[in-house]
Amino acid sequence: MSVGASRDGRREELERRLASVRDRIAAACESAGRNPSEVSLVAVTKFFPASDVDLLMELGVTAIGENRDQEASAKVAELRDRAGLEVHFIGQLQSNKVGSVVRYADVVQSVDRPKLVTALERTAASHGVRPGVLVQVSLDEPPDRGGVEPGGAAALADLVAECEHLDLRGVMAVAPLGGDPHLAFARLREVARGIQERHPTATWVSAGMSGDLEAAVAHGATHLRVGSAILGSRQSHR
Repeated sequence: MSVGASRDGRREELERRLASVRDRIAAACESAGRNPSEVSLVAVTKFFPASDVDLLMELGVTAIGENRDQEASAKVAELRDRAGLEVHFIGQLQSNKVGSVVRYADVVQSVDRPKLVTALERTAASHGVRPGVLVQVSLDEPPDRGGVEPGGAAALADLVAECEHLDLRGVMAVAPLGGDPHLAFARLREVARGIQERHPTATWVSAGMSGDLEAAVAHGATHLRVGSAILGSRQSHR
């Protein structure tokens, strides 16, 4: 198969999958009495090549999520056109990776401890940038996939808001494995409301993935992180 034919086939696959996800989001918004314009889609492109990101941009995707710095930094550098694309870092972030992540990430969704806030502020200042920041809230008991416990989220948000070179946007969370996503996202919504009372511009709620996006929309998610439903099986494209 020629390169052109292969690219066309992949584009058709992505277009079909993306349309299906957008239909799901529209239906979820209708059920929740929400306007679909209130919900942004972040395509999670971990394990997929820059060529897929290029195709997604052609299809109207304006935001991608990556969770491994080494892969993400190389991928962003390979993009045909970086303009118009918002890059979200969504994985657990180590302090020693902050210098690299700040170079390409417009938004860091996984801020869960004061040490990371300090490192991001210092590095953003040195690079003359102001990345958006989401406080990652753990909905697991006990926390085991990153995130600050719900009771500590407001204090961490306050710390971010005090930083001159960070832009507090809101909160992020992942539903517990095997748990009821409705219960988890309802809890996140309450945490988000508490933070918004203190910081009215921190309106983002990043929640929901391929398997539970409907529950996230029902409980006020503004950003959905969807990977496999758009890009297919990661393993088969590695």
